[in-house]
Amino acid sequence: MKILTLIPARMGSSRFPGKPMAKILDKPMIGHVYHNIHNNPLITELAVATCDEEIYDYIESIHGRAIMTSDKHERASDRCAEALQIMENEDNIRYDIVVMVQGDEPMIHTDMITEVLNPMLSDPGILVANLLGKIQSQEEFEDRNCIKVVCDLKSNALYFSREPIPTTNKTTKIPMRKQVCVIPFRRDFLLEYTKMTPTPLEIAESIDMMRVLEHGLDVKMVSTTHATCSVDTTADLLKVESLMENYS
Repeated sequence: MKILTLIPARMGSSRFPGKPMAKILDKPMIGHVYHNIHNNPLITELAVATCDEEIYDYIESIHGRAIMTSDKHERASDRCAEALQIMENEDNIRYDIVVMVQGDEPMIHTDMITEVLNPMLSDPGILVANLLGKIQSQEEFEDRNCIKVVCDLKSNALYFSREPIPTTNKTTKIPMRKQVCVIPFRRDFLLEYTKMTPTPLEIAESIDMMRVLEHGLDVKMVSTTHATCSVDTTADLLKVESLMENYS
């Protein structure tokens, strides 16, 4: 299987402008993400997809590969679809799976790529998968930047929300889980997905995966054994830096 891993990144985040180049332990956040996963044995090729020269130049400076994409994209999946087609044309290759890794996951571990890919490698019927993490606190459960997810008995997503789900009013036995943005697509499905009409709940929740569910398709959720914390705000940046400093 030829597996392309793409890290979409742009400087124009509305909640945290310049986020990919924000320093954590004296290294830009995008550098942590790149270095943490670049040696995964399942990856055929790894690149950062960006529309910003600052990010492009930094990745090139650390001997990584960067692909310049349009600055019109609002969705990371659209940016990755463009980068996929550019790289296939440049390298004369056709990939089987495209793994999208958000550039705000500086605590990502290389084994997380393996975890999320294994079900797809053994089941050709899975079109798209997401990593599934544990929510560690009530504060995180109530944070709108944390995307909560509930699953069926086959570990397919039932619903994603920025609101606290499931309810904890009647039981505390149902685990609180979150989406971790390590998302492999079958190559053809990524291109098909970007052409699908955006859906009402996708727009209301501002969560890409709702488009898949609303079109009647499955999103396989894969539990990770690794704890991670994404960076959405400057407060998150300080928290993650403290965690990473303690782990190092």
